[in-house]
Amino acid sequence: MIRDQPAYRSAGSRILLVDDEPRILDFVSRALSAADYAIDFARDGAGALRQAAGGGYGLVILDLIMPDMDGRAVLTEILRWQPEQAILVLSCLDDVATKVACLELGAQDYLTKPFSLAELLARVRARLRADGHQTGEMIRAGGLVLDVGRLQANIGAGPVLLTRLEFLLLRELMEHPGRSVPKDQLLASVWGLEFDPGSNVVDVCVRRLRSKLGFELIKTVRGEGYQLAAS
Repeated sequence: MIRDQPAYRSAGSRILLVDDEPRILDFVSRALSAADYAIDFARDGAGALRQAAGGGYGLVILDLIMPDMDGRAVLTEILRWQPEQAILVLSCLDDVATKVACLELGAQDYLTKPFSLAELLARVRARLRADGHQTGEMIRAGGLVLDVGRLQANIGAGPVLLTRLEFLLLRELMEHPGRSVPKDQLLASVWGLEFDPGSNVVDVCVRRLRSKLGFELIKTVRGEGYQLAAS
């Protein structure tokens, strides 16, 4: 029987699964448990907020249509208190506007129902790998230092805390020093989805990084994408 309480414990990363459909909860939890992930459940928005408030989740898998709250409100509230929380939206809503809205709110990924279990597992693995929990790992590009474990960037004025999306986008730019990175490549690498390059989710994230680390850090290469300008 599925409960709104911790149900599985294993050596793998902890995942909070939020969905009001018993069939989906059972199907997904069995697959994730078999892959050695520890799974907690919530069947409504209020339960999701209570569970997520405790922290410690490598990933939250969130449905959008629930009996008590709109999933987008749950997404916003979780990230308001824990801006570093990784969230994968799993929903039957397949319109581009909803997908883009969720990504702009801070979700890392969006997968529509019905879905392939193999694809879901691949995306879960990708998101947990991308979070980079390796303690002490540092990435450097010129005067910019990225602390992988703490999700912090330092360009000489002290460490600045980043959200996971900001961290992933900045890391992607740092891996291509001196080169412009196309927006569609950033969408695929950071969000894990192939959206219309005309979408502004990348631009929104870049603006947030500039506000935290300085406008001159990331150059806009007109007609191409973005380039790290740290020296």
